[in-house]
Amino acid sequence: MSDSATTPVAQPISSSAAAEAPPQATPLQVPTNPLDQDPPGGKRVFGVLPNYRTASQGMEGRPLTAKQKLTIAAKDSFDYPLVILAGMFAGLDQLTDSDPSFGQGAEGYGHRLGAWYLDESIGNMLSEGIFPAMLHQDPRYFRKESGSIKSRIGYAASRVIITDKDGGRKQFAYSEWLGNATGVAISQIYHPDNRTATDATTLLLEQVGTDAISQVLKEFWPDIKRKFFKKKSQQ
Repeated sequence: MSDSATTPVAQPISSSAAAEAPPQATPLQVPTNPLDQDPPGGKRVFGVLPNYRTASQGMEGRPLTAKQKLTIAAKDSFDYPLVILAGMFAGLDQLTDSDPSFGQGAEGYGHRLGAWYLDESIGNMLSEGIFPAMLHQDPRYFRKESGSIKSRIGYAASRVIITDKDGGRKQFAYSEWLGNATGVAISQIYHPDNRTATDATTLLLEQVGTDAISQVLKEFWPDIKRKFFKKKSQQ
């Protein structure tokens, strides 16, 4: 009888044991270009207000290139519903006889419509594209998405004061104010009756205030659309 020790033979792993092994997590598929994702609620709020620079919270911290910032600005500036918004503001100016040098009637309204469209489009290009590219700020509005109505309104309105630097760090919204201020300065060329410092300040506050209101609408638009408009489409 041999006293040599027998060497244990490694047993192969059975297929059932292999099946019991925990599966490895697969990485989430994130678009290379952040603009490949549709904005929350679609491209337009109520079919009128351009919504291209709205993004979900999960996109915060993913910086845009200068070209992508200019793309957002161009979409916001040259989307056809912007003419409708300009037409509404021009109608109000017509009623209050703002820019009286434009006159009344169809010709006066046409002048006011063109002036308002230039105000909006130039302001958008500067505050959403050119200045964010130069100052390395993110022009997007990142929705809060949850919390009380009051907290969400406050958050949305405050984004004209606080914004993201590329990468996510918070700082003053220089692009919003410098962009719109530059746009107001340019508008003095075609606003012959509004060339005082008071008029310029008023127009700047109107532009920034309009952006604040639009961001409140963008904050709640996906919820409104989901609650009311989706139900109607399913009936």
